[in-house]
Amino acid sequence: MADDFFQGYKGTALEILKKFNVRVWGQAEVKTSRGMFSGIVLPRAENDDDRHIVLKIITGYNVGIDVASITDMKETGYKKANYKIPEKEFPYTEGLPKVKLIGTGGTIASRLDYRTGAVIPAFSPGELYGAVPELARICNLTTEKVFAVFSENMAPDNYRKLAIAIGKEIESGVDGIVIGHGTDTLHHTAAALTFMVQNPPVPIVLVGSQRSSDRPSSDAALNLMHATTAAGHGDIAEVMVCMFGPTSDEYGFLHRGTRVRKMHSSYRSTFRTLGDIPLAKVTRKGVEPIKKVYNHRRKDRNVNILPFFEEKVAIVYYYPNMQPDIIDALVSNNYKGIIIAGTGLGHVNKPLYPAIERAHAAGVHMYMTVQTLWGYAHMFVYDTGRDLMAKGIIPAANMLPEVAYIKLGWALGQTTDHEEVKRMMLAPVNDEITAREPYNGYLIYQGGVPEVEDFIRKVRK
Repeated sequence: MADDFFQGYKGTALEILKKFNVRVWGQAEVKTSRGMFSGIVLPRAENDDDRHIVLKIITGYNVGIDVASITDMKETGYKKANYKIPEKEFPYTEGLPKVKLIGTGGTIASRLDYRTGAVIPAFSPGELYGAVPELARICNLTTEKVFAVFSENMAPDNYRKLAIAIGKEIESGVDGIVIGHGTDTLHHTAAALTFMVQNPPVPIVLVGSQRSSDRPSSDAALNLMHATTAAGHGDIAEVMVCMFGPTSDEYGFLHRGTRVRKMHSSYRSTFRTLGDIPLAKVTRKGVEPIKKVYNHRRKDRNVNILPFFEEKVAIVYYYPNMQPDIIDALVSNNYKGIIIAGTGLGHVNKPLYPAIERAHAAGVHMYMTVQTLWGYAHMFVYDTGRDLMAKGIIPAANMLPEVAYIKLGWALGQTTDHEEVKRMMLAPVNDEITAREPYNGYLIYQGGVPEVEDFIRKVRK
């Protein structure tokens, strides 16, 4: 049998396929010491091991089978698959809003490259229309890839380029902007754009997917439909994050860009508004505001673009017995700002005090947040907090640590004057600091408790 029938397989796994005359893309029944499996034999990535055969089973998921457990295999059918997303011309419909999708490298619609095992994003309007044809009923979509990076590689220069690109799109007359972004640092970018793109007249919606489009449980298509609906038809003209609301596919949430955080590594409903409630629910039918106060869509093209960022800013997450050399190292490396995620109401240990004094004497801007995520830095309650304020640390109220990091970098990109930086840090741009937490802005329920279990049974589907 020709080697092109065994894409990516090598060593022991290749020998097993040849022994039983089973090809890649063949429908196979595989008898193992652990039971019988049936599915399509998939190619392997070039860099994978030689000890497994991969099947796509009837549910759509992939399973790896240890070749040492295989006792028999039988090919029952064969049809070579084509995993390229069909590309169709995106239709223009008179009367639908103009939405611009800006790509940063996040995978919102994709196909799988089985040669490398990598997910290849679909991004042109034709590819997106082929993957999610429902988009044509929502908006007239155009796309532009500004750059292509994994979200962990997003950096201040990317934030600046995005802000400038958004400004140009608003000037050109689009009705809304969607930004495709990887989920891991999506909330950092949402905060950066909130400060860099102020008072926009149209919605700016960041969207991603927790699960790639080749998976049956992918959230990519629905998130994209929700995001384009919010951008094209919604009235909320702010920087927002659009992702799943519940774990099911009933609706999505729109989260304010300064109060949102990724809270689970794999759940589709990973993004949550902290210390407040989400801005709105969104379905393919439209946007239903939850908060009563928000920035409304306008017809003008006015927006304030402030693409500034100082890169020498750090977050320090306090832990017991933290040593002062961590602070000293940042100072010696010319860091201009430090965000501390402190304990309780905003505390660190006394051994750090001399290093904090040295940082303050060196002109470093230091702000305190709380690692509890919910709640405020109240540094005037205990002696520790009062001592730290006397040594130059400024409480940042209920700013999330990542948001405070982004805002301090943005402020220091414009000035190093301590009073002006303090004014900018403590003057809310869009609810990164709020006067109070609403009673329902902090909801964490512990499973196993009877009343909680009763509630879960009512809402879990």
